[in-house]
Amino acid sequence: MSEMHDRVLALGGLLQALAQVRRIADTGQSEQGAVAAVLDSVFRLDAEDAAAVYGGPGSVRHGLRLLRDYLSNSNKDEALGKLALAVMQLERRFDREAEMAARVGGEVARLAPQAQRGGSAHPDVVSALGALYAETISTLRPRVMVQGNPHYLGQAGVVAEIRALLLAALRSAVLWRQSGGGMLDFVFRRREMAAAIDALRADGRLPPPLL
Repeated sequence: MSEMHDRVLALGGLLQALAQVRRIADTGQSEQGAVAAVLDSVFRLDAEDAAAVYGGPGSVRHGLRLLRDYLSNSNKDEALGKLALAVMQLERRFDREAEMAARVGGEVARLAPQAQRGGSAHPDVVSALGALYAETISTLRPRVMVQGNPHYLGQAGVVAEIRALLLAALRSAVLWRQSGGGMLDFVFRRREMAAAIDALRADGRLPPPLL
């Protein structure tokens, strides 16, 4: 896969995670398939490319659809875009915190066998990932602020899943930067990103429905 394919897959993973953050914050419910795909990526730290990080492009098809809509200026969700920008800014701060990054990596490695046995979306794994986010990344500024229904945001399980998904979103933001992504892509390379998504669909790597 090309570098641009890696970038759009990373952005697809980012948006898929954050779309689930918004969904669960508003309704208390998430789409388990979409959640599992991005939480799995947290544990694939040594994958050879972005496709391997997500277990194949099809796993982030929901996020790629959101990205494709954004690039074509259709069905643009401004709140989701602002949340994505906040995570990208947080990633830049996280990248400068070597000690914190090492701690997060070590804890993820420690949790990996448990995630492999029971699945990355198992409640115990989600709870542990949420606690890890709260103890480390959430201490950085500026914090990522999630708006939603206070009834659900007051539930410990919902908060843990939101934090776990924010960790997954941060992992995708790291992958995006590592693949050469930058904010200027959204100014100068929008058509190229859209073409990369269309190419994935054309060669059958994205199962329908997507676009």
